[in-house]
Amino acid sequence: MLSYRHSFHAGNFADVLKHTVQILIIQALKQKPKPFVYFDTHAGAGRYDLNTEMGQKKAEYKEGIEKIWQLDDVPDLLFPYIEIIKQLNPDGKLTNYPGSPLISDMLMHRNNRLELSELHPADFTWLKQEFKEAKNINIKQQDGYKFLKSKLPPIQRRGLILIDPPYELKTEYNDVISNIKQAYKLFATGIYTIWYPMVSRQNTEQFCKQFKNSGIKNILRIEMCVKADSEEYGMTGTGMIIINPPWKLAQQMEEILPWTVNKLKQDSNYNYIIETLVSER
Repeated sequence: MLSYRHSFHAGNFADVLKHTVQILIIQALKQKPKPFVYFDTHAGAGRYDLNTEMGQKKAEYKEGIEKIWQLDDVPDLLFPYIEIIKQLNPDGKLTNYPGSPLISDMLMHRNNRLELSELHPADFTWLKQEFKEAKNINIKQQDGYKFLKSKLPPIQRRGLILIDPPYELKTEYNDVISNIKQAYKLFATGIYTIWYPMVSRQNTEQFCKQFKNSGIKNILRIEMCVKADSEEYGMTGTGMIIINPPWKLAQQMEEILPWTVNKLKQDSNYNYIIETLVSER
């Protein structure tokens, strides 16, 4: 299915959580000198112009990054994320937002590889253009799960895998679980990060239950809801499932999330969850 375009959603509150987690994990991986690889199964366009028709149609960034990027009380752990946004918007006007591949490229050393997959032809073209000079980045127009499994296990033996599907089809939740199980068999030591939207509390809890019953150990859940659960259309929150999280990640998010969700709240029923779904042993 090729209807989804992240350009309509770039910089929203879901991106704030997703990219915060991504950056903290990359920083943890960089603490050791051995190289690592970054996989992105649904890479998108690389970067997003918020002034385009797509960026302005929903203007979701106004309920996300725009609310926090110029505040004076940003937690120290968020500085790297905010600095990336400022680096891409040096005139102080928020017009550019980085996708996950660009964030990784800006943080990673050139001896580390990026493996990117994007199926949508237009976004694939933009992605190729964004990284046309990069020698350490491999980009394929291919189903992300097939691409990932063809690359596992990586020769680096260390890696971060970001899985960020649109969830436009109900089957996509089961697709995530089945493909993660297969990938984990090939690369059990990788750090897997799976984004999910908070649309239905029942569906979300069922999704998390499937991870609990997957047989995979060491799973962390991080969720941020900016308003009350609802049966109406649209996201009320967002979450990340992390397999093999860095040992400090839960503690770091305990420092970040109270501030972040308070700044991004859309009603008085905001909340967050930091929960070990499955222990390491």
